[in-house]
Amino acid sequence: MATPETWRPCLLFLNTASRTHMKLLFTKHPMGNLGVKLTLVFLGAALFLLPGCSIYKDIKSMFSDDSETVQAGPEALAIEGLDEFSHAEYSSALKIFREIQERFPFSSYSLMAELKSADCHFYLGHYTEALGAYEDFVKNHPTNEAIPYIYFQIGMCHFRRIDTIDRDPGSAVDAETAFAKLIRLYPASPYSEEARARIRDCRDFLAGHELYVARFYMKTEKLEQSISRLEFLLDNYPDSSVAPEAQELLAQLQAGEPPKSKWRDWIPEIGLPDWSIFSDFGRVSPNQPSSSGSSKPAD
Repeated sequence: MATPETWRPCLLFLNTASRTHMKLLFTKHPMGNLGVKLTLVFLGAALFLLPGCSIYKDIKSMFSDDSETVQAGPEALAIEGLDEFSHAEYSSALKIFREIQERFPFSSYSLMAELKSADCHFYLGHYTEALGAYEDFVKNHPTNEAIPYIYFQIGMCHFRRIDTIDRDPGSAVDAETAFAKLIRLYPASPYSEEARARIRDCRDFLAGHELYVARFYMKTEKLEQSISRLEFLLDNYPDSSVAPEAQELLAQLQAGEPPKSKWRDWIPEIGLPDWSIFSDFGRVSPNQPSSSGSSKPAD
């Protein structure tokens, strides 16, 4: 903003013009038309020099279109987007990264924006969108140094969609496949070490799923199918956490002594409430006898 000190030289210059020449425009000039022309030239020079004064900028801004705003460049947008991302404002960051890609597709910041857009989708829980964005990045930039990280994130998109053991295990299979590809292509990558741990988790989940199915067949008295599932589990996941339990069940089935099922076995443990909380409200604790007899449910 201009100050009175910066305005004074400009105003003095214009004041001189107005007092000595502007009056001549409205009176008969002693030099005739030539004098008028010289006066106009002088005023034109004054207006030409005026932009050098800061007051000119202030006056110009008064008549400019306020709707026109100066748009940030790719570097400023990248800094803003990364700041939003670092503060977990993923929706805001995603909008900024998209703007970089749309307005500056050939900028060096566009590549970063493409990758961070995929990350935003991932942390927002949009795993389908994130997976597509990561896969597109691999197709478009197969030699980029970030590819090991991208492969890891592809595996994580599948990993985060793994459901409970009674659901379709497809996401666990896809996650294991993606992590295995990362290890095969980039065995020395720091992401490969983490991928190995994730593979163990995937395999443990898949083993748990096989045990769940084997138990289901056992409860429905389809013992041959149950034995087949248990054998598959032990052949493919011998180091899983459920392998000892599977081995014990298989031995019982092969000996013709399948374990007896209780009604509670049909309900997943994760769905059972903590009955002890009801004792605080005057209800019977599962560890105390009720007035009608034993509190233990009948088999």
